[in-house]
Amino acid sequence: MSTFTINSKTMHYLDKGQGPVLLFGHSYLWDSEMWTPQIEILSQHYRCIVPDLWSHGQSDAAPGETQNLTDYAQDLLSLMDHLEIETFSIIGLSVGGMWGAELTLLAPARVKALVLMDTFIGLEPQVTHHKYSAMLDMISAAQLVPEPLIEQIRPLFFARDVEQENPELVSRFKKGLQGIRGQKAVDLAQVGRMVFGRRDLFDEVEKLTLPTLIMTGMQDIPRPPLEAQLMQDAISGSRLILVPDAGHISNLEQPEFVIEKLSDFLNSVYA
Repeated sequence: MSTFTINSKTMHYLDKGQGPVLLFGHSYLWDSEMWTPQIEILSQHYRCIVPDLWSHGQSDAAPGETQNLTDYAQDLLSLMDHLEIETFSIIGLSVGGMWGAELTLLAPARVKALVLMDTFIGLEPQVTHHKYSAMLDMISAAQLVPEPLIEQIRPLFFARDVEQENPELVSRFKKGLQGIRGQKAVDLAQVGRMVFGRRDLFDEVEKLTLPTLIMTGMQDIPRPPLEAQLMQDAISGSRLILVPDAGHISNLEQPEFVIEKLSDFLNSVYA
């Protein structure tokens, strides 16, 4: 992993491969390793930049100046400037797609294509915003993720049968949640508030005129296919693909399917 320091905080990121640049964004409560199956293949043809979100993986807590996802998108634009990368495409899942859209709006001339996976660029619906805020408050107060809360969170991320189909994936996620302790838990909850308190990008959606692929697990609970359909309807020329037998972390539940669809889309962009 390489490092980049901004406002006295250090971000860790993977920089692998050569060719046109792809900037990846992982889900909340995961880290850059989430993209391992895709990076293995795509790095053969592309330069893949895969940062750990603030308070995730090896990255520090967010700088005080980073108050929202627009600010975080600016942090990643600073990373691209640091690496002297002028143009790039963004592949973001969940919060990765949320800040990916923000970054596209910040620097439209620099982003060639956008992949929005298992994400939503509108406001968090009021019911889920309230529910997630209560969860984050619980994590902050306890300075860990209580076991009953882990049992509530775990099924939100996966398709119904994944416990049987890929028990190791679920076990790894659960172990990761159990390892969140102390100040890291507080910092992680603060990033969660940025995610679920995000602004509504539908107000600016007409500015997203670049090639855009929307991909969502057919069984995604937090970001259901209906939201993907709303984004496709709003983003001119965008394409929607539903990932069969996948929930929120569709790239790990159906890695080969996702790699194939990403490769096809990127081939069309960089042909």
